[in-house]
Amino acid sequence: MNVNTSSWGQTSVGAKVDSPDMGEFARVMTAGVMTHRSDRQTPRRLNLDQEKTKNGLAQLVLTLVKLLHELLEKQAIRRIDAGGLTDEEIERLGFTLMRQSEEIGRMCREFGLEDDDLNLDLGPLGKLL
Repeated sequence: MNVNTSSWGQTSVGAKVDSPDMGEFARVMTAGVMTHRSDRQTPRRLNLDQEKTKNGLAQLVLTLVKLLHELLEKQAIRRIDAGGLTDEEIERLGFTLMRQSEEIGRMCREFGLEDDDLNLDLGPLGKLL
C-alpha cells in the first residue's frame, strides 16, 4: 500500500511515499524479522500458546476492571464524606460495589488469577494497585 501526505496533513491511499530513508527503514525492519538458515532467509515464527495468550489478555482486562473498581470506590467515599448522597443512594452504591467486587473475584478464580497477579509492577513508579 502506498501512502501520500498532502500539505494539510491528510493521508491518501494509493500514492507513493518518496523518501530516501524509507528504503533504509525497510531494510532494517526486514533484517530484524529474518533469520539466516543455510544461506537463505526465512521468516521467524511466533510460538503462541493459546492458553497463555487467553490468560494474559484476561489478566490485562481484569487488571483494568479492578483499577476502575478501586477508583469508583474512592469516588464513592468522597461523595459520602461530602454528604452528597442520601442513605438510600449510599446503600445502593455499597451493594453495587460489593457485587462488582464479588464478580471480579469470580472471574479471577475462573482464569486462575490471584489478587497479586492483577497488581502490575510499573518499575520505578511502583505497583499499580
